[in-house]
Amino acid sequence: MTLGIAMIGAGMVADTHARALADLADTVTVRGIYSRGADRRDALATRFALPVWEGEAHELIAREDVDLVLLLTPPNARAPYVSMAAQARKHVLMEKPIERNLATAQQLVELCQRAGVTHGVMLQHRFRESSQVLKTLLDEGQLGALCGGRIVVPWWRPQSYYDVPGRGSHARDGGGVLISQAIHTLDLAVWLLGEPASVMAMTGTSRLHRMESEDTVQGALRWANGALLSLSATTAHYPGASEYLALDFEQASVHLEAGQLTVRHQDGHTDRHGDTARSGGGADPMAFTHTWHRDVMVDMLQAIRQRREPVASGASALGVHRLIHALLASANRDRGISVADASADV
Repeated sequence: MTLGIAMIGAGMVADTHARALADLADTVTVRGIYSRGADRRDALATRFALPVWEGEAHELIAREDVDLVLLLTPPNARAPYVSMAAQARKHVLMEKPIERNLATAQQLVELCQRAGVTHGVMLQHRFRESSQVLKTLLDEGQLGALCGGRIVVPWWRPQSYYDVPGRGSHARDGGGVLISQAIHTLDLAVWLLGEPASVMAMTGTSRLHRMESEDTVQGALRWANGALLSLSATTAHYPGASEYLALDFEQASVHLEAGQLTVRHQDGHTDRHGDTARSGGGADPMAFTHTWHRDVMVDMLQAIRQRREPVASGASALGVHRLIHALLASANRDRGISVADASADV
């Protein structure tokens, strides 16, 4: 069965999605691209031989041959399209983050749940081979309890990146490095380890950038078993380097970086999984493979057919939203805070 796709948005990330869709041409058909920017829409359609939609968005979404809405707009523009999809009973796969803050993200997840539609979020780092291997090791209890570690996102963005209107603003993006860049690595930590119990953070904007929100975060995360992880995330580390998780367990230490997993067991042997890959940590934010996006799409399509939750479901994506909300709340209040308490304030 071929599923029909309504593509909403034609911005910077749309090419990556179009390449992923091209790989899946035997199972999906793009019925139309809608964008308020006609020039970008037409250019995207020409590059990938896709049909444009010149009517209203709700008309495209409501088409009988559309099954899934692929939502690629900026975060502040997502709510109306999710509402249209829910009303038309169409499934939704959206770019991260779900929305600009925890409250509105929760609203969109609940809207999809009430409508009974499958809701996925493009958190593609979960689909790297190395991430999948580590998830299996943890689920099977092969590494023992978490003892500590580090979450590091040493990325770089030039000022020209933030000169784009709305980029790094609270009104359009919901913030800076946490919700726009570090969200992938933080989501990976939550997906692998569960949500931390409490956090303490400081945020700031370095002299390298003129922007409304934060480009640097330093913090600490404590899990319920007492394990402490440090956090360092920035877009002010020239020329940019790979993000990584360095985790210490009872029976091994692991290093997950740039798509490669190294597991050093305490009995002396070392295992390696996956391949080194770029993930957009430098001046070119799109310098990464489209295959992870494709794998998210494949899982989403299977979830629709099998009537199950996708691996990167909207509900599961709320975990990283709760964490980011708590980190910002801690920084604003200049003290440590329980993640549950911070979420209850929403």
